[in-house]
Amino acid sequence: MKSSAKLILASAALAIAAAAGYAFTRQETAPEVRFVTLAGDRLATSDLRGKVVLVNFWATSCVTCVHEMPMLSDTYRKFAPRGYETIAVAMSYDHPNQVAEFARQRQLPFKVAIDTDGSIARQFGNVRVTPTTYLLDKKGRVIKTYLGEPKVEEFHALLEKALAEPA
Repeated sequence: MKSSAKLILASAALAIAAAAGYAFTRQETAPEVRFVTLAGDRLATSDLRGKVVLVNFWATSCVTCVHEMPMLSDTYRKFAPRGYETIAVAMSYDHPNQVAEFARQRQLPFKVAIDTDGSIARQFGNVRVTPTTYLLDKKGRVIKTYLGEPKVEEFHALLEKALAEPA
């Protein structure tokens, strides 16, 4: 395949991903999905109402995902006491043992779930690009979608605002 064709395909893929993200950014309610965490906990998006929630789709093989994990950990530690929750959803192609080892080595303080069959990613607009992250308000609505690593200052300012809102 010629490089111009590859560029066109890559551009189309990004446009589709951006369109999917845009659809969720219009204050739509996040899909009702069930997460199973590495710790064996089972929870659904509806169980998290009343909290500001970050749902982060990532992979151990994704350089940007690995790079943003310390920031996500620091953010969780800073805001969790105020009603903030993070669920890092490992993509279906990530082996559960690799995900567990990654979380253990880096002492991830938040919930880590594995999307074993890809159904969670499909329900969140067919996520294919990592990292893709959704910030949900206390009512379960998507208030921001990030493709790639968020800018920390902007992200924290949005968290402050979301946490200050009534449930």
